[in-house]
Amino acid sequence: MGTESGSDPESSSNGWSRARGLVVKTLVLIGGALLIKRLTKSTTRRDHARVVSRSLTGEKFTREQASRDPDNYFNIRMLSCSAAEMVDGSEVLYLEQAFWRTPQKPFRQRLYMVKPCPKELKCDVEVSSYAIRDAEEYKNFCDRPKDQRPLPEEVIGDIGEHLTTIHLNCCDRGKRCLYEGSTSPGGFPNSWNGASYCTSDLAVLKNNEIHLWDRGFDENRNQVWGPKEGPYEFKPATSSSINENLSALNILYQSSIDKPIQGSLILQD
Repeated sequence: MGTESGSDPESSSNGWSRARGLVVKTLVLIGGALLIKRLTKSTTRRDHARVVSRSLTGEKFTREQASRDPDNYFNIRMLSCSAAEMVDGSEVLYLEQAFWRTPQKPFRQRLYMVKPCPKELKCDVEVSSYAIRDAEEYKNFCDRPKDQRPLPEEVIGDIGEHLTTIHLNCCDRGKRCLYEGSTSPGGFPNSWNGASYCTSDLAVLKNNEIHLWDRGFDENRNQVWGPKEGPYEFKPATSSSINENLSALNILYQSSIDKPIQGSLILQD
C-alpha cells in the first residue's frame, strides 16, 4: 500500500503547542512588566502627607505608658481632626491635649499644618504647629457637631504665631515607625518656664500610633520642661479607654455636687 499523503498530525500538534507556549510566555512577560511598574511606581510626597494627616487624626491616649511609668508620664488624651484646607492643598488639623480625667479642659491647643515637603528639601512631609488666636473658642472643637465649629475660613484666619516645624522622612525598613523627624538642631524660640528654645520629635507608627516628644531648654542647654526619659506614646482609643473617660466625667460631675475637688494635678518638669 502507498503512503497516505497530507500533514503529520503529531507535527501539527507540536506546532500548536509551541505557539501556545509563546503566547503564554508573552502574556507572562507583559503581566510581569505591568506588575513591576505598578509596584515600583513612586509614592508622591502628597501621598505621604495624606498618610501623616490620617495618622494624626482621632482620639489617642498615653494610658499604657502612664501605667508602666507613672512617675514620668501622665495619662493624656490627644484629640485631633481636620479643620480646614489651604489653597495649596495643605491640611489644617485642630489638635488638643488634656488630662484623661478632664477632657473638656485641654491644657494645649494647636493648629497643625500638614503638607508635602518643598522640592528643595530632603524630606517627605512638613508638619508645622501654630498657636490659635482665640483658643477659648476652639475648646472641644472635634467633639462638637460640624455645624457648631468655626468655619474653615475662620480657622485659617485664626492661625496665629508659628511655633515649630518638623520635617518627616519615611523610616528605614525594619524600624517600627512609618515616618520620623524632628525640628532643626537649634529648635524654635520658647520662653515658657525659663526656656530659651524648644525642640520637637515626632514619629508616626503603624496603627495610627503617634510618639511626640516636646522639650524646652534654657540658654545653657539645660532641659527645663518636657519629659526627660523619652516621647509620649499616644495610642488610638480603645473601648475600655472610652468607657473610663466617660466614667471620669461622671465622677467629676458628682464630686462637684458633693464637695469641692481637693488638690490639683501639676505637670512636673
